[in-house]
Amino acid sequence: MAKKHDLGNKGEEYAAKHLLAEGYTIEARNWRFSRAEIDIIAKKDEALIFVEVKTRSYDYYGKPEESIKAWKEALLIDAANAYMRMVGHDWEIRFDIISILADKSGKMRLTHFEDAFFG
Repeated sequence: MAKKHDLGNKGEEYAAKHLLAEGYTIEARNWRFSRAEIDIIAKKDEALIFVEVKTRSYDYYGKPEESIKAWKEALLIDAANAYMRMVGHDWEIRFDIISILADKSGKMRLTHFEDAFFG
């Protein structure tokens, strides 16, 4: 289990670096509300972006982004609403997915899906 957790942490760090390089600012990481955790909360221009990061070492059973089901989206939406209430944000939002495949050498291939689902 530790290896899976370590891979997830490395993927989240890689995703955060990608977002920063693309001009985003990171507002929060691993923000929790009830049973949900939002991996990265970022801002770009006036938009608040809630990012789910999925990192896998293989895609035999599907791509990482395909593992996000409707129940997970609902949890993320609830958590996003709570975060917006907390910070007083009431304008543009977006839900992104960052999918990362890491090969055996540790090289990561990142795909960023902007506006992946609607809250």
